[in-house]
Amino acid sequence: MGVEGLPIRRVMDFAWPAIRRALVNLAYQGGRSELFKSVESATVSKSPTKLSCHPIRAEVQMAKTTSRSLTGRYDANYGNFQTELYAEIRREAFGEDIGQNSWLTSDEQDKFLEWLDLAPGKNLLDVACGAGGPALRIAAATGCSVIGVDTHDQAIATACSLASQGGFSERAEFRAAEATGPLPFSDANFDAITCIDAINHLPDRPHVIADWARVLKPGGRLLFTDPVTVTGALTNAEIEVRSLGGLYLFVPHGYDERIIAQCGLRLLACEDVTANMAKVAEARRTARGLRSTALREIEGESEYENQQEFLAVAARVAREGRLSRFLYVSKKPD
Repeated sequence: MGVEGLPIRRVMDFAWPAIRRALVNLAYQGGRSELFKSVESATVSKSPTKLSCHPIRAEVQMAKTTSRSLTGRYDANYGNFQTELYAEIRREAFGEDIGQNSWLTSDEQDKFLEWLDLAPGKNLLDVACGAGGPALRIAAATGCSVIGVDTHDQAIATACSLASQGGFSERAEFRAAEATGPLPFSDANFDAITCIDAINHLPDRPHVIADWARVLKPGGRLLFTDPVTVTGALTNAEIEVRSLGGLYLFVPHGYDERIIAQCGLRLLACEDVTANMAKVAEARRTARGLRSTALREIEGESEYENQQEFLAVAARVAREGRLSRFLYVSKKPD
């Protein structure tokens, strides 16, 4: 249910159009935005064939020139994020453009909302909020207040602009903050926390989830998706391609549940949502391929091909059930 007992879809009919108009306006203005990204580096574990209960840090040792090229990759993607070209790709890939840069679709978010128990007067923290579109859509659907944090100033500026244009200035706040360390919030501050398809970029998961538990109110909900859960055999080449763009923490299935329990949270749900990732990755690759000429001019030949290969591998290993995406919902004890 949404605000004052109205179904979520009914609420969205009234509140979401304002946010969508703001996204379209920014697209035509060619506004620049960088969403959540992580460009740290590391080494692929050379463990034996047996699956370990420990995470695998996929890292690439790189020279400074390579680091600069990675920065250029994100500049190309996120610097053009709100142009009409990239908005068209999102609409074709996700079905609805809600300003997302993950594997999240609007239908999937509607299902997630059922777990969050949000309503007017409650507070949501969205970690790695990017340009803020998904968080604002939650505010529109539930009537809650939202705070979004992201590492990139331009992403936060865009999110603040969207909040203002959508009429959410009094209920939405966006801040630049590092998500790898303690968050700049007092204990027991939020009714719910979300982190969609970004926890895999945070290297110290036990400390990250422990800090999220700290800022949750008693009875509060934590919902996150882990899109690089190892559920089958992967080649070193697949891991290398799938971790293009910085630090990725690959974990075996069961690891997240253990850390959630270790941090004093009670698991409410664990769902395999890999199919959505496989579908979006393939649709995004196809949408980009239809606009290859324009994208090659923006991203460069090599970078365009790298991203297409990333999406192809992401779709394949997800479709074959070898690298999966799981949803976790947990609750802080009352």
